Order: sequence, then structure tokens, then C-alpha cells
Amino acid sequence: MALSALDGLPRCQWGVWTDPLYLAYHDEEWGVPVHDDRRMFEFLILEGAQAGLSWSTILHRREGYRAAFAGFDVDAIARFGPADVERSMADPGIVRNRAKVASVITNARATLRLRDEGLGLAEHLWTFVGGQPRVTRWQAAGQTPSATPESDAMSRDLKRRGFAFVGPTVCYSIMQATGMVNDHLMTCFRWRDLGGS
Repeated sequence: MALSALDGLPRCQWGVWTDPLYLAYHDEEWGVPVHDDRRMFEFLILEGAQAGLSWSTILHRREGYRAAFAGFDVDAIARFGPADVERSMADPGIVRNRAKVASVITNARATLRLRDEGLGLAEHLWTFVGGQPRVTRWQAAGQTPSATPESDAMSRDLKRRGFAFVGPTVCYSIMQATGMVNDHLMTCFRWRDLGGS
């Protein structure tokens, strides 16, 4: 049975429903299809930053990431240099991990190379699910996989293209967050809202 917040709506079991930010993220964003390149890049960066940490840690630093990384403007970030890395490493509003900070710039540059091939980031990532959201039918949080053949394929492709912090688990998290997969539990009110039937 999914957990309920104070409003009594049934929700997935993974959230911290006493946290208004987490509640809003689950109810309004998680699993909603994203086709905008800047928003897709934001999730690519945030999910990579989460590696080894809780989503709550990243969610509470999201505005810090937006401020530190030019509102996730790929063109601006691609021009960042060593001084920008050092500035970011001193910023308490983000996770100050040098490899993760450097990966933001690496991924911006890889996104531009993708664009040079005539591919938008969102358009390209959606090809791994055939352009349509996949609707799962999980009854309990323990049934949800951490990776799938599709996220494995996405990971291999992105690594080949020079992206960083894009392992299969990170890629599956991107797929879940951006609505490529509707992984809300069937008992969650959002499952039906996002195409479950």
C-alpha cells in the first residue's frame, strides 16, 4: 500500500511526505514527460549528482545547482573553464565533488556535439523507449528495477558520446524522472494521471 500524506492521497513508498519540496516533486514533476532540452539536461545533471547520495540531498540543492550552472544553459556551461570549477567547488549550494562538478561541463560539451549531429538531447534520449512513455505495473517499491535493458543501452550510448556520470542506474533514474517510464506504483494516484490504466 502506498503511503499517504496529510491530504490522504495514496502515494509511492519512496517519498518523504512530510517534506513539502519532496511532496511537490512527486506530485507535480516525477514521471511527467519532459521534451524540453534544458529540462532534460537539468535532470541529467541532477541525477548524476545524486549518485551515492539521497534524492532529498539533491532536491534541496536544486536551486543552488541552477545558480551555479547558469540555469542549466548548455551553451553557457560549455564555456566554463578551470576558474568556474574552482568557484563551484567553493559553493555550499551544491554537492562539492570535483568529478561531479567537472561532469557538468563535460556533459554540456557532449550535448553540444549531439546538437551538431542534428539531435536534441531530449529527442535522442526518448529514442531509447521508442518515443512513448512506458507504463509499469508495480505494486510495491521493491519491484521497481534500478536499471533495465533500455537504461543499459542509453548508458552505453551516452558514454560513447563522451558523457559522464551516466551509468545504467543514473540513466534509469533519468527515465523515471522525465516520464520515459511511469514508475509510480499502481496504488499511487499519479500512476493513473500519467497513463496507467
